[in-house]
Amino acid sequence: MTNQKNKPKHNYIFYGTKTTANEVRSFMEHVIGTNERAEEAGRKKTSVCVWGKHGIGKTQLVETIAEEKGYKFAYIAPAQFEEMGDLIGMPSIEEGSTKFVAPDWVPTEEGPGILLIDDANRADDRILRGIMQLLQNFELVSWKLPPGWQIILTANPDGGDYSVTPMDDAMVTRMMHITMEFEVKEWAKWAETNGVDERGINFVLTYPEMVTGERTTPRTLVQFFESITGIKELDKNLGLVQLLADSCLDSSTVASFMSFINNNLSKLITPEEIVNAKNFKTNVLEALKAIVMKGTLRVDILATLCTRVVNYLTINNIKPSKEQLTNIKEFIKIDFIPNDIRLSMAQDLVGSSNPHLKMIMADPEIGKLLLKRM
Repeated sequence: MTNQKNKPKHNYIFYGTKTTANEVRSFMEHVIGTNERAEEAGRKKTSVCVWGKHGIGKTQLVETIAEEKGYKFAYIAPAQFEEMGDLIGMPSIEEGSTKFVAPDWVPTEEGPGILLIDDANRADDRILRGIMQLLQNFELVSWKLPPGWQIILTANPDGGDYSVTPMDDAMVTRMMHITMEFEVKEWAKWAETNGVDERGINFVLTYPEMVTGERTTPRTLVQFFESITGIKELDKNLGLVQLLADSCLDSSTVASFMSFINNNLSKLITPEEIVNAKNFKTNVLEALKAIVMKGTLRVDILATLCTRVVNYLTINNIKPSKEQLTNIKEFIKIDFIPNDIRLSMAQDLVGSSNPHLKMIMADPEIGKLLLKRM
């Protein structure tokens, strides 16, 4: 395989702010709301294009927004269109004149709804030019979207190794743009919510640099983690694990994951065990020391566990008991966790959507830690 260091540098062309999935979601929801108000006032709506590298979850994010809002959803991948008839429909003679019958993917029911044009710039240039009117007027020569529908596109960057059709200014200016980038903490929160194997979450948080955007992407990592879910003892099935990893990931990621197993990092203490420990010193503190204090302090592992504890408490909206709250405080106050990581964890807990976690501020040491950085 090609060495990562020898891979060519590309001048990728993106549009809009480069930001995280959470901010992309906020942006899209804001534009959707703006479009709804514009339509009510008889003004034009605006299409949105989400740019980003492959496998980072652009398509899934749009689907999730539609599902959470209870919107109707329609999907097309114009790279599969071979002729204009796939876009505008087929001609039909009615009462002596030619009319077009809209394709069956065109929504017919009133919205609210989202039409996702996925991987838009992988379409042939003729198809890409054909959707320009749709992006601006929400209609084509033969059909129009029903009221209440939004148009969202996804696209891979130009200027690199992607097989894409460049968009000219006339097309680019018909849309609003934003670029989605991978952010490990947001991915971890999504992974916790969607039941991704916790050993995989630990690995990505410990080795975020492995998410290269080549063969190893968030999408291929989830494929791999799903394939090992049924393997309880990874260290006893190294051959199978490597076969599965090689089928999805690049060689450097595979090597790191095998090292992750061999160093027993796949058996890290879990957030549940930390929060629910009956004896914090024995069950958490001593167990953690044995893993992270072998020679050089493993700050990466400590950061991983801090992130996972925050996600566990936030996603599950846990109202800590007195004992659980004590464990959370004791974990934050572990003296060998660097101050910047402890502070970040405390800030994430206090600022989370779970109001019960603000109780940690009552601890004098944690309160002082937070005040020092304000």
